[in-house]
Amino acid sequence: MDFSGAFSPENLRFLVEGFYVTLKVALISIILSFIIGGAIGTLRFAKVPILSKVLAVVVETIRNLPLLLVILFTYFALPEMGINLSITASAIVALTVFESAMLAEIVRGGLNSVEKGQMEAARSSGLTYVQALRTVILPQALRRMVPNLVSQFISLLKDTSLAVVIALPELLHNAKILQAHYPNDVIPIFILIALMYFVVNYALSLIAGRLELKTT
Repeated sequence: MDFSGAFSPENLRFLVEGFYVTLKVALISIILSFIIGGAIGTLRFAKVPILSKVLAVVVETIRNLPLLLVILFTYFALPEMGINLSITASAIVALTVFESAMLAEIVRGGLNSVEKGQMEAARSSGLTYVQALRTVILPQALRRMVPNLVSQFISLLKDTSLAVVIALPELLHNAKILQAHYPNDVIPIFILIALMYFVVNYALSLIAGRLELKTT
């Protein structure tokens, strides 16, 4: 193994560029899926007639599909319907759709974990349903959701590597290119990308742990 060759400035810069794409796609997808998943989870918790059942079918359908299929569908099938997306946009849309379904269930579960008496007490004090949900139920539920939310965000970050199938220039994609050019350096290259994933995901785990401690 030639670590000096594997970690040349050019190779490191190429890997960092890939990692930047990984983080950018993951961050945008996390923000969008949190907004969409939060809205869907709340609507399902509120049991809005008809809409809740429709959303339940959509969520369960997406949750039972492999993410890889969603990515391939977004990039290869949507153009057949007249929707043409760039590689990066396809990856973000696919990740957002898939993770929104996952987060919707986390949010719904968190809201359901709050004792029903809390809602009844809030309503009896004169708050409307929406006010009680926003000021009493949701803050308590969010504290309970933190560990599961962070775990899902970590999964999302790692799942960006699946977008290598549509040639998204993320970290694993760039590592594969280096591996093809420098087959003798494959082990140090893979050790480095594993370390990069670990550092970010472990940092997120630490943040989640601290948030959990603060909210208990």
